[in-house]
Amino acid sequence: MHTTRTRPLKNRPTHRCQSMVMFGPPGTGKTHLVIALGREACRRGVAVRFFTAAGLVMRLLRAGAEGKLDRELQSIGEARLLVIDELGYVPIDEEGSRLLFQVVTNAYEAQSIIYTTNIEFSGWGRVFGDPNMAAAIIDRTVHHGRMIRFEGESYRRTHALMQ
Repeated sequence: MHTTRTRPLKNRPTHRCQSMVMFGPPGTGKTHLVIALGREACRRGVAVRFFTAAGLVMRLLRAGAEGKLDRELQSIGEARLLVIDELGYVPIDEEGSRLLFQVVTNAYEAQSIIYTTNIEFSGWGRVFGDPNMAAAIIDRTVHHGRMIRFEGESYRRTHALMQ
């Protein structure tokens, strides 16, 4: 009889809680890659939630106004992988920043987060409207995180019909 020894769940790569920041100019493939990673995670049975940063903030604000914020945060917390796309493309107000901070804080060491952004860490204070909150988010992100830097010309611009 042949038996296979399995690795403990916590040591499998899809079960490590890590962050990733995909940083670079628009059109360089950040969202394209993160969608592919999310689809592969789903294929492997990993629960994934994909949001634009603005969409996530709007969803949280609406849930708060309807008295359903705790339920929405719990729902977001059930995913193993969160994708927050386009961080910094749309300004976030003070309440939205606090709610996004709550998501990141809840996820710390419990979920993996992938961010796509064209804003360097030094500019995240402007995104969140609060340098201290941005510093806390960055601190949690880099602790178990990696950065992939995207460079080059925008794919859309180089393949545009209008030239």
